Amino acid sequence: MAPGLYMVAVPIGNARDITLRALDILRDADVLAAEDTRSLRRLLEIHGVPLGDRPCLAYHDHNGERVRPRLLDALAAGQSVAYASEAGTPMISDPGFDLVRAAREAGYPVTTAPGASAVIAALTVAGLPTDRFCFGGFLPNAGGARRRGLEEMRGVSATLAFYESPKRLGAMLRDAADTLGADRPAAVCRELTKRFEECRQGSLGDLADHYADAPPKGEIVVLIGRGGSEKISELDIDRSLSEALQTMSVRDAADTVSAMYGVKRRPVYQRAMVLSREDGQGG
Repeated sequence: MAPGLYMVAVPIGNARDITLRALDILRDADVLAAEDTRSLRRLLEIHGVPLGDRPCLAYHDHNGERVRPRLLDALAAGQSVAYASEAGTPMISDPGFDLVRAAREAGYPVTTAPGASAVIAALTVAGLPTDRFCFGGFLPNAGGARRRGLEEMRGVSATLAFYESPKRLGAMLRDAADTLGADRPAAVCRELTKRFEECRQGSLGDLADHYADAPPKGEIVVLIGRGGSEKISELDIDRSLSEALQTMSVRDAADTVSAMYGVKRRPVYQRAMVLSREDGQGG
């Protein structure tokens, strides 16, 4: 195995959601590092990958300054180092950033074995537009800072994606409803790929009410669809409808474009009917 730093994506729930290449790297790397060594050891056991006498080092936010030099020393010695976060893809809301930056600055090869990611999994199943999305990671714990963070994203014309803890979910959704608009479409995706996987859809206001007194369990991704915007012009909608009508029915084009811009469906459907007749495409 060539020397260098290998960022290895691991499952977010179902242990079988790991790639063959990731297993090869975990089997052959000279040094293993993980945000949670217990989780990584368990994953190795499940897939029959022997650890042997190789070092398996914990590397996380609280010990990065101390452990990072050891990993860089291994790279300097021409060894291969594989790093895995606790779940999902390294560098997505986890402590891998400083390690990758240090390795690159020192001139060592850095590559990735891509795979599972909670935010991508949520976008896959939620039914919200995915042509553009903005990942906001974890919002601040404090209510005021959280609302300011949401306010900064009000004008982003994309589906918004956040990670959130169960105990803060209700407050976060209420702040989002108050800041971004209670009618804005959203989804709460919980325990993705696990036995009790759930994707609850609704408006921000409805979801905030649902979770206000009933905090859920498990890992959570919150997705918030595009809101209405004064910057959206009839020309923008017509252009998107014309493109959609090339491959979709009037009904499907209206559904897609209204969701894309976060606007009411009825006027978009009526406009799609007009464009369809003008183009002679039928319904």
